Amino acid sequence: MLKFLYPLLIVLYVVSILFSELNIDNLLSFLCLVSVLITMFSVKGFVQALGSIFLIIGISLLWKSNAPWNDYITSFGPMLDLVTMFTLLPILGIPIMLGDYRNEIQTLIQKKVKTFGHLYMMTSGISYFFSIFMNLATLPMVYHSIRPALGGFPVQYAKRFMSSAITHGYAMPLMWAPVTPIVGIVISVTGVNWISILPYILPLSFFGILLDWYMGKQRDKNKNIADLPNGETKNETAATMERYGNTRLRRIFHIGFAILIFNLVITIAEIQLPYSFLTIVSLLVIPFAFTWCLLLKKRNEFNKSLLAHFSSFSVKMKDQFFIYLSAGFFISTIKISQTNDWLNGMISQLKEIIGVEPFLLFLPLIPLVFAFIGLHPAVTVALMAESLNPTMLGISPFILTVAMLGGAVSAFLVGPYNATIGLMSNIVKESSFKVSQWNMSYTSLYIAGVMVYLFLLECFL
Repeated sequence: MLKFLYPLLIVLYVVSILFSELNIDNLLSFLCLVSVLITMFSVKGFVQALGSIFLIIGISLLWKSNAPWNDYITSFGPMLDLVTMFTLLPILGIPIMLGDYRNEIQTLIQKKVKTFGHLYMMTSGISYFFSIFMNLATLPMVYHSIRPALGGFPVQYAKRFMSSAITHGYAMPLMWAPVTPIVGIVISVTGVNWISILPYILPLSFFGILLDWYMGKQRDKNKNIADLPNGETKNETAATMERYGNTRLRRIFHIGFAILIFNLVITIAEIQLPYSFLTIVSLLVIPFAFTWCLLLKKRNEFNKSLLAHFSSFSVKMKDQFFIYLSAGFFISTIKISQTNDWLNGMISQLKEIIGVEPFLLFLPLIPLVFAFIGLHPAVTVALMAESLNPTMLGISPFILTVAMLGGAVSAFLVGPYNATIGLMSNIVKESSFKVSQWNMSYTSLYIAGVMVYLFLLECFL
């Protein structure tokens, strides 16, 4: 049933946005409730427990506030925009996979890279580059493109090398790239414009990637790829170069050009259209990916890949549907019961007691802490947003946005239960806690940099 219910939810949500006069919000809320009730018995135990906590607390808030019975149904629906975005974003990876750009990446590495310090920087940089467009699909694509270049390097070190370079590079665009759900959430709740926040958030993103390059290069600067034992890398290089020697490396710039065009289209659409940032990105995904595949002359392959995506996502995303729809219900009940006003008052008192600067430094740690108890940064940020009114707190919405995004990115890097660490652990065949541990020293320095940056913003804004 979920195979039909989830796509129906997505389609109806898009219809409700494009044709608001149909007024099908109540139908959507009812279907969200049905989805949660059905999915509850098929998700993992931890996800089931966490979602159930949201539901129980939400019901308690409605009961305590003497809300009418229909509020128990109509409270479902928030965060459906986020679920829609999560569902559609992987489609952007289809033209990249069909274009077979991985071969060009391998050829570029084998031609240009001589030391492991340089290989680390290139791996991290490519991961950063692809993350702007592909989101989680970046991790396996970059890994399988670059892993052969490590040749006879010690296995355990190779795993850490690849995991650290890929996850660090992948995480840094998550605070500004328009295809990143966390960006859409923060923008929608703080009320800032995507273009207006870029001057504040891009320096922090660039700081993160430069810090990663410095640490990676210092650690591996004395290791030369040509000196690997048994000549394994040289043989692989020769074989690959023979196979792809005539490949046009400039095809890699197709992706950069596509990213530029996509961001430009989103910028124009955000100015011209009355829809939210999350909705605009979701609506553009399929047309943009289809157009790219047309240029690659892969129309039929795109259609098959698109059908395969929609036929399989219901099973793959049931955990996300359950947890986000449950969290959305909880967020609604906070508003209906006016608990958010009480929370804002408490937070304002805390800010007055400890001061603005310490309060701002504390904010990025919240998503980081909650990531270790299994709460996805997107959920944490959404819950934080309901309790952090920048106007009431007397804080610039731009600074608040930077604090929330900086903390969320740190949570992606070390949270052992989130999809980033989980997927990377599956790829390198190590536990998620070990992958998290590998990222810990870098994340500690990065979060310290976030705090310094917030302090400077508060002083000069």
